[in-house]
Amino acid sequence: MTNDQTASIAWRDGKIPVSTQFDDPYFSLGNGLEETRHVFLAGNALPARLCDGFQVAELGFGTGLNMLALALIWQGPGVVRFTSFEAFPMTAADIATALEAFPEAAAIAKPFLTAWETGERRFRLGQIEVEVKIGDARETLADWDGQADAWFLDGFSPAKNPELWGEELMREVGRHTAKGGTFATYTAAGHVRQKLTDAGFAVERTPGFGRKRHMSQGAKP
Repeated sequence: MTNDQTASIAWRDGKIPVSTQFDDPYFSLGNGLEETRHVFLAGNALPARLCDGFQVAELGFGTGLNMLALALIWQGPGVVRFTSFEAFPMTAADIATALEAFPEAAAIAKPFLTAWETGERRFRLGQIEVEVKIGDARETLADWDGQADAWFLDGFSPAKNPELWGEELMREVGRHTAKGGTFATYTAAGHVRQKLTDAGFAVERTPGFGRKRHMSQGAKP
């Protein structure tokens, strides 16, 4: 079993997990799966770019919803790698409860939940090879030897969780991005866009999901 420091969760309306550490919900109060598809998949021009050996990386694993959305659009041929960085992993039971809101994602989640319950942080989900690195991303990302083709920047709100949007961490994101690689995030905060620009990305502010007017996406030339 794992010795991870688990997330502290409260439930809004009995189905939306809210981090009590950061006072922020784990997914959109509207439709979290559709937001994932709009922000992280479309924002990185996926699935059109996916191919064997493609590397997706993520800040903020949460419920695993982004990983599941990726698995829903990639059945091969070939394997896509998914590496996520998470400081406070949720328990398998809390994740399973959260995913009840998304039957399409929950339907393919069993291999993930089974592995997660036993403390496995490296596992296979269909044609996705997953590794979740537990710990402070400011340390674990610096030690990662990978290069991402696409980033999902999905930490809690920059106002609630500023450490995950700091200048040095955004520079590490840039350093761990392949030439032509991309990022997408739900936040359009000016200071985040500036840090990503400084990290080597050409950054755009684009239409957000639902009530969120704007999001950010970009590419590394």
